[in-house]
Amino acid sequence: MFKSTTIPTVFNNVKNNVEKTVVGNIAASLVLPILGFMLFLSIWSMVAKNIDTSLGQFPGPTQVWEQAITLVDEHYAQQQKAEAFYQRQEERNAARVAKDPTYVPKIRGFTGAPTFFEQIWTSLYTVMVGFLIASVIAVPVGIICGLSKSAYAAINPLIQLFKPVSPLAWLPLVTMVVSAAYVSDDPMFSKSFVTSAFTVSLCCLWPTLINTAVGVSSIDKDLVNVSRVLRLNAVTHIIKIVLPSSIPMIFTGLRLSLGIGWMVLIAAEMLAQNPGLGKFVWDEFQNGSSESLARIMVAVLTIGLIGFVLDRLMLLLQKQVSWDKNAVTR
Repeated sequence: MFKSTTIPTVFNNVKNNVEKTVVGNIAASLVLPILGFMLFLSIWSMVAKNIDTSLGQFPGPTQVWEQAITLVDEHYAQQQKAEAFYQRQEERNAARVAKDPTYVPKIRGFTGAPTFFEQIWTSLYTVMVGFLIASVIAVPVGIICGLSKSAYAAINPLIQLFKPVSPLAWLPLVTMVVSAAYVSDDPMFSKSFVTSAFTVSLCCLWPTLINTAVGVSSIDKDLVNVSRVLRLNAVTHIIKIVLPSSIPMIFTGLRLSLGIGWMVLIAAEMLAQNPGLGKFVWDEFQNGSSESLARIMVAVLTIGLIGFVLDRLMLLLQKQVSWDKNAVTR
């Protein structure tokens, strides 16, 4: 017979183990990353003090934080200027219409320099358009390659040929093609936007295509046999069997493509001087002021943070649409 104190003792031991596990998980997910980040800031601060450049001392965390606040203030100041600009136009137009009812008011756009946050939005918009174009092409082609060995054998040489090509090599060609083909008196999009978007598409196309082909070709043979027994047509087979089974690999490719597209875009904007974060970095480098290095570091950290957020958003979307939660990697 067990003593009466055995059950409470076991319960307390289980409770203590659970509490230790919870504390350990909190430490692993919260405390340790904070400690790592603090260590990074400390090393950065110490190293920055010993680096002198042609523009002055390399900025430490304090200087970068100060410039981040300055960029925020500049953004709000520019917004206030824009609001005042449009308000003055409305007042002038109202006075003109009061004198001449036949007058048709005209509103001119504010032509102030884009702020840091506006350039962030420009880069995000461009990379998402380029990424969507690449995905619309890569996923269907990857499915075809995964279903047909002949199609894969025909397309694989092209994949291996163009996959390693740098965006710096694509950009001049895309620029020339867009300049020659995209001609309009009233274009819907600027040529710089179209050039950047298509450069991103060409460079981030391949990871999605390859991973989709691998995922489709790795479908469980039992599922393929079930499809044959049920005599599913090609479209139904793809929708009911192929896509659900290959979603983890497709999203792995999409995550890789989005990360590559984000890196490619910044390089393309710097080289082509297209609006966006890349141009912001290049302009600050050319500016050559004592504050430029700190502003560039703000942009670098922002680029990294946005890349991380985009990857987490893709992972969250993958968890929502994937039937196999265990196949979703961190």
